[in-house]
Parts: sequence; C-alpha cells; structure tokens
Amino acid sequence: MSLEALLARSPWACALTPEQWQRMRAELRERVVPPGAYVAHKGAPADYWLGVAQGLVKVHCAAPTGKRATLTGVPAGGWLGEGSLLKQEARRYDVVALRESRIACLPAATFRWLQETSLPFNRYLIGQLNERLGLFIATVEHERLHGVEGRIARALAALFNPVLCPGLDPALELTQEEVGLLAGISRQRANAALKVLEQEGLVRIDYGTVHVLDLERLRRY
Repeated sequence: MSLEALLARSPWACALTPEQWQRMRAELRERVVPPGAYVAHKGAPADYWLGVAQGLVKVHCAAPTGKRATLTGVPAGGWLGEGSLLKQEARRYDVVALRESRIACLPAATFRWLQETSLPFNRYLIGQLNERLGLFIATVEHERLHGVEGRIARALAALFNPVLCPGLDPALELTQEEVGLLAGISRQRANAALKVLEQEGLVRIDYGTVHVLDLERLRRY
C-alpha cells in the first residue's frame, strides 16, 4: 500500500482542507523497517506520529528482568504514538516490525499544527484515544479472566478495530507465529487456540492467512 492509499483510508486525512493536505503531504516521510527491527524505542523522543502503510508492527514493553509483554498489534492502515505526542513526552513503549514494514512518519510539528487548525483532526484523535483505552481495558480483562483462546481472540479482534485500523480485509496475512507474538504466547499454544476458534466457526486458518468469519463473536469471546 502506498502512502496515498494509507491516507485515503485515514479519515483524518480525508477531512483536511487543501492547504492542510498540501503541508501534511509535503512533510510526511516514509521508512522501510526490516523484520525484527525497531520502529521506535522506549525512552526515545516522540518526534513523529507513525502510520503503517504496509506490514505489521507490535507495541510491547519489558521488565528489568527482561520479560516482555506485547500490548497490541497494528496492521497496515493503523496509526500509533499519538499519546506521547499529545503529552510531549518520550516514548513509553517499544514498537517493533514483525515483518518488513513501510512506516509513514508525520513530524511532531505538523501533528501539532493540525491540532491547532483542524477540528476534524481533533475529533479523530478523541475517537482514536477512546478506542485505544477500550482496547487496553479489554486486554487487562482477558489477561485476568480468560484463557489462551480468549487472548488469541482479543489479539485478532484488535487488528480489525474499524477506528484504529480502518478498511482492513477480513483475510489477514498473518502467520501462527505472529499471532502468538501479538498474544504473548508460543507458536504452539497459538496454533492450538486457533484450532479451537476455527472449530467454533469464528475463523478459518489457511497457510499464512487468518480469515475472520465472525468478528462480533470474536470480540465477545
């Protein structure tokens, strides 16, 4: 997906005035990040708002012991990192590419200028933050109350959030190893959980692809 295609799927970009669009597009940059490489480091300055034009990234954190926890995944079409920009603080989490990814980088100064000049942009940010809050509350619920299948269901459903990841095809190119990474479990446990979800008619698993058959049931699982 090109930057133009990413912007066409981004409601905030479609609502800009011609002047706002021209400045935004002129200052938008692109990075290609190889698999396993960092898109952003915890503690680094939040210089850019990040959009995923192609690929898949995960947001995770680590304890001093070295134990890591995946917080969410962001597929192509999603934007992330607005919280650090709004608070003007360093990144609180690491962002890592699970496969080769093309990342759109909107400079912090442009981001703040859009805040000051675009009411639709601010409305979009409020909706984005509200959805992300709901996502993390659901994450805590699943971690504390539900089993492995629930964690897998939550991780998959989060990728299909229509606000955070608009326009995503229900057939998602996603390996079982990547599903496990997003849910914070091993590939073997992810494989077993996916088989359970497939037997219940929520997903269909092909080689390298997860087909979501019933998104609402997946969200409620």
